[in-house]
Amino acid sequence: MKKEISELSAGLVQLAADKNITVAFAESCTGGLVGASITEIPGASRIFLGSAVTYSNEAKQNVLGVDSCVIAKYGAVSADCAEQMAAGARRIYGSDIALSVTGIAGPEGGSQDKPVGTVWFGYASGTKNFSFVRRFSGDRNSIRFSAVREVLLCIVKELQ
Repeated sequence: MKKEISELSAGLVQLAADKNITVAFAESCTGGLVGASITEIPGASRIFLGSAVTYSNEAKQNVLGVDSCVIAKYGAVSADCAEQMAAGARRIYGSDIALSVTGIAGPEGGSQDKPVGTVWFGYASGTKNFSFVRRFSGDRNSIRFSAVREVLLCIVKELQ
């Protein structure tokens, strides 16, 4: 999967550079892996502004401006939180596009409603905001790398 992530990252950097679009991320369960995958690509500085690693609920609130009521009502692994995380990343970095990821990588922390492998993604641009959920299987690392892959696929799809 790492080779695929590297290829997706290179494609994203080139596509965003060709369109003169900047990107930023807000990461929770991936712990900075999305930003790391982009910065492995030469020329990433043309398009990548930064990634806020906001693992705790407090960081999501204090850094990204996620409403504490959203976390209390829906949880950090939710559509509402993912959308607010993406909007916060776009705001703090001043990017054209931001994407967020928040989920349960395991092996603990899951519930009946949100089992291990549940990951929410948020997308924010000047014209479009949305969220979506995926459920991945496997161990902690495979879930995290699957989430990174999904982030990159989403942005590439949106830029095409």
